[in-house]
Amino acid sequence: MNITTVGIIGAGTMGNGIAQICATSGIHVVMVDISEAAVAKGIATLAGSLERLIKKEKISVADRDAALARIKGSTNYDDLKASQLVIEAATENHDLKVKILKQIDAIVPADVIIASNTSSISITKLAAMTSRPDRFIGMHFFNPVPMMALVEIIRGLQTSDATHAAVQSMAKALGKTPVTVKNSPGFVVNRILVPMINEAFFVLYEGLATPEDIDAGMKLGCNQPIGPLALADMVGLDVCLAVMEVYLAEFGDSKYRPCPLLREMVAAGRLGRKTGRGVYQY
Repeated sequence: MNITTVGIIGAGTMGNGIAQICATSGIHVVMVDISEAAVAKGIATLAGSLERLIKKEKISVADRDAALARIKGSTNYDDLKASQLVIEAATENHDLKVKILKQIDAIVPADVIIASNTSSISITKLAAMTSRPDRFIGMHFFNPVPMMALVEIIRGLQTSDATHAAVQSMAKALGKTPVTVKNSPGFVVNRILVPMINEAFFVLYEGLATPEDIDAGMKLGCNQPIGPLALADMVGLDVCLAVMEVYLAEFGDSKYRPCPLLREMVAAGRLGRKTGRGVYQY
């Protein structure tokens, strides 16, 4: 399958990042969001990212202009009809994703592949909400998308070999390294990462060390580029809590119980960088 045009739902952090790597790889993009303002903000963020790459001499001015020319912003789902692949990159909310996926499914031709950028929701369940479960797949990019090499390719129970092959090939064409994962809560990376973050909160909750020393220990002792508590602030403490609650519900195993301190901080509105305060003050 030759993918020359990709539709992207969501012009936020993940959506505009995916749009950027598609456009710089020579693929045409239709980026859809609910308002003109959201679309304009997404394109402006993307343009700023390309500008930084010019300053670092990673791309030329001509490369930037060519990439921007390949991107069409829209608030109309009808503009997705020319795509061979549509990637849903909306907020991590099951009901919202189902609503969006049903809209995409009703509009794009039957042979179009639909992918979700979800980091925790069941691909098998989402696929079942569409009329093409064999052409539905998970394509989980990591933030920041232009910098992170990994893409998790998640096969639902219904995903066909042809769909998997096409999306795996597409990920490689974007310069990414795809890893194939079976459908399971959190897939591979977040299944390991978020419980580690949660355990760091337990260590803090029990008063074993200061936040700074916990993060220094993991950076210097495990060669991590950022400590787990600082990473939680970057991801969002509310997101970490929500993922742990999904694991606890889906696996029914007490080892996935969220730390009481994590719950308390979310209840206080200390969600990390996005609120100016989490474990650390920003």
